[in-house]
Amino acid sequence: ALRQYTLIDYIATVFAFVSVSIPNFFLALGGIFVFAVILRWVPTSGMYTIGKEDSLLNSLHHLILPAAVLGLSQAAPLIRYVRSSMLEVIRQDFVRVAHAKGLRYWVVVYRHALRNALIPIVTIIALQLPILFSGTVIIEQIFSWPGMGALTITAILSRDYPTVMAITLISGFIVVLFNLVADILYVLIDPRIKYS
Repeated sequence: ALRQYTLIDYIATVFAFVSVSIPNFFLALGGIFVFAVILRWVPTSGMYTIGKEDSLLNSLHHLILPAAVLGLSQAAPLIRYVRSSMLEVIRQDFVRVAHAKGLRYWVVVYRHALRNALIPIVTIIALQLPILFSGTVIIEQIFSWPGMGALTITAILSRDYPTVMAITLISGFIVVLFNLVADILYVLIDPRIKYS
């Protein structure tokens, strides 16, 4: 947003559009083909290597590709939202006044513009994070990673209603919790917002 219509802006915009357009499962399969099969940098699936001692480094090595796929799919819309929110705030009068007072460029950007631009971004992040916690079924199935999504599918297929109800309750609690965290962050980000 600060370098609008420059090469960096065009690259970030194209990257965001391509990442949003590619479905998660296709991105995951492409990542497996390129980084696990051709380059052999990361394992194809599972939570640990069979035959090796289970360790934190081994699990993190297996987590790189699934986390990268999920992060890329979640980050792409954020790029667009942050850019549009910053462009809207940068053109406001209070930013011009801050520049006119002689404040340094980065002080104006971080203290004045970014803090006001973060309000809608915090809301979007608060709505996206429960998706990661409550389970991403497709990614967990592709990478054979045991998680809430895989547990949900197993419980549904075996008609384990108490487990399905417990997962639904946990997912609902996580959504409410992150909405509460977003409301608390509003006060920290924007001093104009006060809760009595």
